[in-house]
Amino acid sequence: MKKISLLLIVLCFGLTVSAQLTRKPSPSREPNGVMSKKPDSTKRALNAIKSQEDFDLMARVYHQNTPYALPHAMFIIDRRDKNKIYYVNSQKYRFHKDFLVAGYMVLKGEDFFQNTYIRDDRRFIVGTVAWQTPIKKFTFEFWEGDLVPANLIKQTYDIINKTFFEPIAFKPNSIRQDELSENLNINRISSDEISKNQSYLALNTAEGIGRIHIIDKLDDTVEIGYNEILILNEFPLNLPPVKGIIISQPSTPLSHINLLAKGWGIPNAYIKNAAELFKEYDGRWVRFETKLTDYKVEPCLTDCLNEYQKKAEVRNEVFKSPPSDLKTTRLASLREMRRKDSIAYGAKAANLGELMNAKILGATVPGGFSIPFYFYDKFMDDNGFNKVVDDLTNDINFVHNPKVRRQKLEEFRKSIQNGAFDETLKAEIIKKWKTELGGKGVFVRSSSNSEDLQKFNGAGLYTSVANVKETDKLIEAVKTVWASLWNFDAYEARERNFVEHDGVYMSAFIQLAIDMDNGGVLVTKDPFDADNKGAVYISAAWGHNLQITNPNEQVNNSGTKAKVKVVPEQILFTPKSNSVQVLTRSNLENIITFDENGGLKETPVSTERRVLSDKTVRELVSVANKVKKAFGNKNDQDIEWGIMNGRIFLLQARPYIN
Repeated sequence: MKKISLLLIVLCFGLTVSAQLTRKPSPSREPNGVMSKKPDSTKRALNAIKSQEDFDLMARVYHQNTPYALPHAMFIIDRRDKNKIYYVNSQKYRFHKDFLVAGYMVLKGEDFFQNTYIRDDRRFIVGTVAWQTPIKKFTFEFWEGDLVPANLIKQTYDIINKTFFEPIAFKPNSIRQDELSENLNINRISSDEISKNQSYLALNTAEGIGRIHIIDKLDDTVEIGYNEILILNEFPLNLPPVKGIIISQPSTPLSHINLLAKGWGIPNAYIKNAAELFKEYDGRWVRFETKLTDYKVEPCLTDCLNEYQKKAEVRNEVFKSPPSDLKTTRLASLREMRRKDSIAYGAKAANLGELMNAKILGATVPGGFSIPFYFYDKFMDDNGFNKVVDDLTNDINFVHNPKVRRQKLEEFRKSIQNGAFDETLKAEIIKKWKTELGGKGVFVRSSSNSEDLQKFNGAGLYTSVANVKETDKLIEAVKTVWASLWNFDAYEARERNFVEHDGVYMSAFIQLAIDMDNGGVLVTKDPFDADNKGAVYISAAWGHNLQITNPNEQVNNSGTKAKVKVVPEQILFTPKSNSVQVLTRSNLENIITFDENGGLKETPVSTERRVLSDKTVRELVSVANKVKKAFGNKNDQDIEWGIMNGRIFLLQARPYIN
């Protein structure tokens, strides 16, 4: 997957096919002016479509005034608000979530996918209304992976037909939806009725270069490469970014996968009997182009592969090692570090060193020290683990089978945990812990050269160990942090972000533990509205901030995760109006606090009070802006914070990545 060999098998012929096109495809990128132009209406949505004119104001149309036009508008039904329906201005919002987030109806931290597409007791029912040109009728539909139950299909049918100016039929997009709606006594129209005798449908018009991969059935043994053009016999619920998609059964331009393809700018098409048609291409490189009325597949020869390589370099799709210094051997205190020292100690520690030396007024950075990458590499080499990495990354089963990869990585982490630890280093760590940090409880935190970067923050990928208070457990925690470089999710994320695995290193950052009264994260922008300049978004909870930061950091000394489910208090500060807006109140029933024996524990809490007062919010905003300034004021910052006895502590700062 890392390099393209020019010694590929040459395909012997190209293929161009004309199509019988009976409906309009949605191209991979909207034609100029569809989403970038000023919407026809300033309204965010309508609660009823009373005329064709109303529909036209809300609908977006690709290839307008052609036989392939498919005018469509998203709808959302809010079941908590008396089944109120929103026909969303789909010229203004691309996705349902965009509309809901913009109206603060769903918020950061919520599992939108689970709550909207999986749960029977969902708050929102979401779908799309479309004008089907071939049959001259309106239909409504759900995403093919939506597990919407029969009663909600019927409820949606009734609500839409009461609020739309003419009758609308339901178009099932999956076998499940078809079977559930069969006996509901509702008007239905199938994809077959719309696309009779159709052998080709361009769902996204685009061109791509990639390797053909025919997949009979998607399961956890199938590896999908970033450089592949997939031929699928069934609809996937989700996909990682790829170079092209071919579905061998009729699909809809409004499908979830098509929306992904649109965002990636890749060709996507329905081609009848595709697996059989392209079986001789399986595993080979081709140039694939989809047009409105035909498609083209041709061999990818030397010039074509050179073109792919150049584009990959422009897109940063070439595997690279993050910068690293394996010569530094000093265990450095935070005060001795600056941002530039990230190449030896990792960005997490180096960034905090920068903030400690910037002396942010109104905030404190807890003391700590970091073990440089040199000792991780030495430990791996002394125990023969670097050779294990080489063997794994050259193992065909490991590389191409996610199930095998997950298992082998778990076994590898156990081996690292059992590896022999250098006695001299052990003594030095313990001495520094006792002399500089008073032997007090500490967090042993991940700080690698593959996180907190400008284009890859690595959030939630690596493991930290909380409130360590004993000598032996301190050394075990260091090994846990080192081993977490080989977490399955971390490996997958690096693979997708073109980070070379044999060039990543882990520091262990040992920092004084703060038993917080409350804590959380904030970002120095409004994540829901880019036009709200200077805004600060804050997410807060009672107790330790691990309740709302990444799950891999919710680890105690025994290695078990603290089980906490919490909706945080979410606050937006807007400088234009100098206002503090509480978006959600915390639903906290338990808080995380320190166990006196080390690690974490849950403590019941019963309070209706706000987590943060307006005064505290403004203090956090002031600190956040100073942090941003300390890093040059160029990039918004994602900041982890805690408060103890009214004092603000800074625990992490990194560039904010949407």
